[in-house]
Amino acid sequence: MPVVNRIADFAPLMTQWRRHLHTIPELGVECHKTAAFVAERLREFGVDELYEGFATTGMVAIINGQGAGPTIGLRADMDGLPIPEATGLDYASTHEGKMHACGHDGHTTMLLGAAKYLAETRNFAGRVALIFQPAEETGGGAEVMVDEGILDKFDIAQVYALHNAPGFDKGGFYTTPGPIMAAVDTFHIHIKGLGGHGAMPHDTRDPVVAACGIATAIQTIVSRNHYALNDLVVSVTQIHTGTVDNVIPETAYINGTVRTFDKEVQAMVMRRMQQIVDGQAASYDVEATLNYVKGYPATINTAHNAEFAAEVAAEVAGEDNVIADNGREMGAEDFSYMLEKRPGAYLFLGQGDTAGLHHPEYNFDDEIAPVGASFFARIVERAQPVAAK
Repeated sequence: MPVVNRIADFAPLMTQWRRHLHTIPELGVECHKTAAFVAERLREFGVDELYEGFATTGMVAIINGQGAGPTIGLRADMDGLPIPEATGLDYASTHEGKMHACGHDGHTTMLLGAAKYLAETRNFAGRVALIFQPAEETGGGAEVMVDEGILDKFDIAQVYALHNAPGFDKGGFYTTPGPIMAAVDTFHIHIKGLGGHGAMPHDTRDPVVAACGIATAIQTIVSRNHYALNDLVVSVTQIHTGTVDNVIPETAYINGTVRTFDKEVQAMVMRRMQQIVDGQAASYDVEATLNYVKGYPATINTAHNAEFAAEVAAEVAGEDNVIADNGREMGAEDFSYMLEKRPGAYLFLGQGDTAGLHHPEYNFDDEIAPVGASFFARIVERAQPVAAK
């Protein structure tokens, strides 16, 4: 895994940073300890400007290059997950019930590594804006930072981000032009019937049977209302109702997720789900309400930027270790809000055969941190080269 020599020199230091961050996972926008550590490092590196307090604990650091030029944005997410850690590591989480189960400690470390290198060398024109973002997992910290004006305030012209990928070759990259990750929506269905004795169902309006009917009918949205060659997922993930075997309950609750890439498909799902809920409620003589919540939009890479990013990744990892058109997947990512406003690309960096993301035994592989930092550094130098004298 060839990396920038200077970054390879301080790779052990990056491991120290990452393992410290792993001990202090924080949730949502409340990444106070993490942000304090990041800000301390950035000041040590000698960044030119540091702006804190975006999305509560997010920040943007500016490093000036040589001469005039545009500003390129690099983003890392900082938050953890509400999962009890089961790794048994000597640097495991010290925050009970929380852990870095998605590798955001590694993402933050990779961007810090790039920041240290870029602040030392400044072998680029214009500026780089280092975006450290909280609340990727929940809360849409990227949306908040965009709404707070970071892209305009710092005149960011293009943006890039990385995510580690368990199960993909260690140190390899993959991306794709156009849609790479799906939009994610959530639905909540509350059903109210009339409870009663289980032996006397004729005196009730059974919400259990209605919930089963609604859950089954929802599956027809994918199978009968949607063109099979377009990507769509509708999954019922929870049904809660009842307490004992001989009582028909009063209420039931259904919850699930919808993944789409196309806004027209999303609108169709919303329309059909409402029709199904209303129709099934009438047929079972119960009341039912649908709360459909739109979440992160689809993550859509700008084709030119994805192609360019793959070229840079090949410089770092070798052409045989980069897939430039890997296709799209149904996970979701709030970097999508930045890509809605600016051209850019999102890439995955393989970390080999490890526990999967969001697993209690997951741990970021420190060996790939210099690879990611080198990618960030080289994409700045390639996108904004210093003018020849």
